[in-house]
Amino acid sequence: MRATPWLIAATLSLAGCGTSLAARDTIRAAPGGVQQGYASYYSDRLAGRSTASGEPYAPSRLTAAHRSLPFGTRVEVRRVDTGESVEVRINDRGPFAGNQRIIDLSRAAAEAISMIRAGVVAVTVRVLSTPSSR
Repeated sequence: MRATPWLIAATLSLAGCGTSLAARDTIRAAPGGVQQGYASYYSDRLAGRSTASGEPYAPSRLTAAHRSLPFGTRVEVRRVDTGESVEVRINDRGPFAGNQRIIDLSRAAAEAISMIRAGVVAVTVRVLSTPSSR
């Protein structure tokens, strides 16, 4: 049986209809962009070490790591189960432990949403502002 051109075209167009992990792992880098996944937080042992932006990691500051948002982006991180939220500034890259984790929080940010005991929690990340939108 010979494949017809329309069958090939239909098959190729359907290949792009699935939701890939990469698609869920992105966020629009503009105010209002939203991403859902899991948050973890930095170990205190990293205090003082340089982040990807060049700033030293300070556990007492409200900062976070994200894989793709520009440095200086301000986001709201909201726990799905409790509704607690915190505003943080992106100053590092990560997290790199698992594909479902979308943000690594500083200790202060993790404390603000009561996630120290749990370690990893489901969150929604919403972009508040980017360096170019200010």
